[in-house]
Amino acid sequence: MTKRRKAKIESTEKKSHYFEKPGKQNTDALLKIAKEYINGEKIENVVVASSTGETGAKAAKILKGINTVIVTHHHGFQQPGETELKEEFESEILSNGAKIFTGTHALSSAERAIKKTFGTAEPLELIAYALRLMGEGTKVCVEITLMAADAGLISIDQDVVAIGGTGSGADTALRIRPANAARFFDLRIREVIAKPNNF
Repeated sequence: MTKRRKAKIESTEKKSHYFEKPGKQNTDALLKIAKEYINGEKIENVVVASSTGETGAKAAKILKGINTVIVTHHHGFQQPGETELKEEFESEILSNGAKIFTGTHALSSAERAIKKTFGTAEPLELIAYALRLMGEGTKVCVEITLMAADAGLISIDQDVVAIGGTGSGADTALRIRPANAARFFDLRIREVIAKPNNF
C-alpha cells in the first residue's frame, strides 16, 4: 500500500487592524498604519479618497515621495456645479507632490440620476451596495482605484494601497490589484490592511 503525500499548503501570515467604530477619528491612526505597510511592502502607488481635501493633505504630507493620487468628489456632488475641495488643502496636496483627480464616480455616474428620478437601483449601485457589506470604506477604496486607473494615474500592473472612509476622514486601507472600469471584474481586493469591524 502506497502512502499518499499531503499537499503542501502555502500561506503567509499578515497583520490586519480593526477599528471599533467607523469614522474620521481613525484617520491619523489609519495613515500611520498604511505608511508602515506601504514601506514594508514597497508599494509604489497610493490612492486616497478626500472630499474637502483635509484627509488628502494629511496623506500627501505623510506619504511624500510615493505616487499618491487624491481622488475627490466630482463637481456637483453636494451642490450643482460646485466642488467641495478647499483651496488651502488643494495647495497643500500639490505642494507635497501628490496628484488630484476629480471625475465621475465609477460606481454611480448617471445611474444616481436614474435612482433619484425613477426610484430604482441600477447595476453599478447594486455593486456598490454589495461592496458595503464590508463597510463604506471598502466600496470607496474600490471606486477610487477604478477612477485613478481610468485616469492613467496609477499602473494596473502593480498593486496599490487604497485609502477610504465612512462619511469623512479615513478608516479603511486595502491592497488592491487595479483594473480599468471597463474591466471591473479583473480588479482584486488582495489584502485588508485596516477597516472598522462595527459599521
